[in-house]
Amino acid sequence: MRRAILLGFFLTILLATPVHNQTNVIAIVGATVIDGTGAAPMKATVVVRGDRIAAVGPNVEIPKGARVINAEGHTLLPGLFDLHTHLFNSASGPGTPDWGKHLKAYLYCGVTSIIDLSEYPEMFEPVRRLTMTGVIASPRVSLAARMTTPGGHGAEGGRGEIHTQEISTPREAVAAVQHVVPYRPDVIKVFSDGWRYGAASDMTSINEDALTALVQEAHKNGIEVVTHTVTVEKAKIAARAGVDVIIHGLGNAEADEELLQLMKANNTFYAPTLAVYERKDPNNNSPLLKAVVEPKTEATPNVVSNPNPNSPQAKRWQKLMHNTAAMKKGGVIFGNGTDAGMPNTHHGYATLHELQLLVTGGLTPLEALTAATGNSAKALKVDNERGTISVGKLADLLLVEGAPHQTISDIERIKHVFLGGREVNRQQLSQEITASQQTPIPTLKTADLVDDFERADGRSQLDTRWLYSTDPSHDHSHVIFTRTLRDANNHALSALAQMSVQTRPFVRVNVPISRGAIEPVDVRAFRGVRFEVRGDGDYRLVVPTREVRNTQAWFQAPFKASAKWDTVSIEFSALKSGAQNGTQLVWTGTDVLMLSFEIARPAGEVGWIELDNIRFFQ
Repeated sequence: MRRAILLGFFLTILLATPVHNQTNVIAIVGATVIDGTGAAPMKATVVVRGDRIAAVGPNVEIPKGARVINAEGHTLLPGLFDLHTHLFNSASGPGTPDWGKHLKAYLYCGVTSIIDLSEYPEMFEPVRRLTMTGVIASPRVSLAARMTTPGGHGAEGGRGEIHTQEISTPREAVAAVQHVVPYRPDVIKVFSDGWRYGAASDMTSINEDALTALVQEAHKNGIEVVTHTVTVEKAKIAARAGVDVIIHGLGNAEADEELLQLMKANNTFYAPTLAVYERKDPNNNSPLLKAVVEPKTEATPNVVSNPNPNSPQAKRWQKLMHNTAAMKKGGVIFGNGTDAGMPNTHHGYATLHELQLLVTGGLTPLEALTAATGNSAKALKVDNERGTISVGKLADLLLVEGAPHQTISDIERIKHVFLGGREVNRQQLSQEITASQQTPIPTLKTADLVDDFERADGRSQLDTRWLYSTDPSHDHSHVIFTRTLRDANNHALSALAQMSVQTRPFVRVNVPISRGAIEPVDVRAFRGVRFEVRGDGDYRLVVPTREVRNTQAWFQAPFKASAKWDTVSIEFSALKSGAQNGTQLVWTGTDVLMLSFEIARPAGEVGWIELDNIRFFQ
């Protein structure tokens, strides 16, 4: 197992190194250069030295010893941006949501910068470390903290407020921003609009005062703000509040002059994510798509959206297309985003497909390409270092065969991708994406003591933050958990749960074994888990592992608790595997992510538990 992990690690490092033993100087000669500014394409030579662009022009001298790429008949562009991705979601649904493979899919498709909107702040540090050190081959990733309103979109996943903070007032908005500042988010995503596309009752939406306060506090701390906004009236609120990008299309009504003027006056970018709304083709046999979809999910058929022209979905699509043309005509600045990770909106591939849909909606091919390069870099406020082909910028480059500024589908004819001047080995990437094994991540060791609840900062003795999860949906169960005094100078964790009215309500109190439950932990040095507990009835210990996460299965064991404190020991050999899809796994102990203590009671009832001195035992 260790040899496999080390081999995977070295293969990943290899992906970030030049191929063909190239030197650190590259000359791309004869390409048509689209520089990302919106300027007319030009025939030029581009010289890359190290990680930067050293020269651009029609008469540039080729440095002695440079690796020369003859690019006649090809087009050179800046690496593409996707401003709306969900890295930890699989577009094919249950199967293998391997976020490492998703990152590789972006690189394979020439997407060198993304915003990920699927994480919570505790995940930022390990994701940054694993990607920036090359353990996982990755484009440049901007990480977003998430905020919504009580009863708003984004909070229905059952993942608790640590994942998506809920705010109603300006005071709460400012406090929520200040809460995430220590984690250094690049972006804050606000679920500002509760419209459900005419297919269901609306959820709550943020008010203008709260959104304005949030934006001001975020900008004061150098953080961009993007919004899930899907209606014309809520888009006006977002523009007046000063958000940086509206990262969804407006599909309820036609954009009016007031909205166009507000967006221009406030420099609000528009990234309509047409790829997620488009009626999907069940016969899509694109070779590019096949190269970036994991093997366990590639057989999943595309869902064909309702073709009825009078359906809410069809009417929304008509509005989306109209508003794409209206925004372009009205002078609104476009960025590029897809909502990749949502059903049948595939990582990497969707970014390229979005450009084709923007052209269908009324942009010229050059305007669509500019949206995905220079404009998106400006929207993200990173245009000082990337997004255009100019001297001194990072050499994130995409070379395609053909002329995508004339025929936008040529964007799929990728020949070379460069990240910081280093060529990406696309063949190796595709082999790893479509391989049956997961992206290797080195395993961690752990101490025996998980938590005795003597820290007052809300963190375990493993320096991970406790969190809760519940049954999904807006009518989910609720929980209050806090550190309480068990006796003098001795603390425990107390959780009180109000069950929802769903069929199987539950609440889980969770402690990640690694920060953000990102890196797998090897617990083979231990026999099981021991803890002190007080409660009322039946409970369950659930132990997510990395393999479990990627197969929608789990390991679990029941236990009982009474009003008197007792010690419970659960050996790993007693853990049983189960899954909604019938998957059965074998416990290895090599990839533990979290310990979860589940309270499940009949609908509407109250449950409680107290825990102390949780540890692994030998």
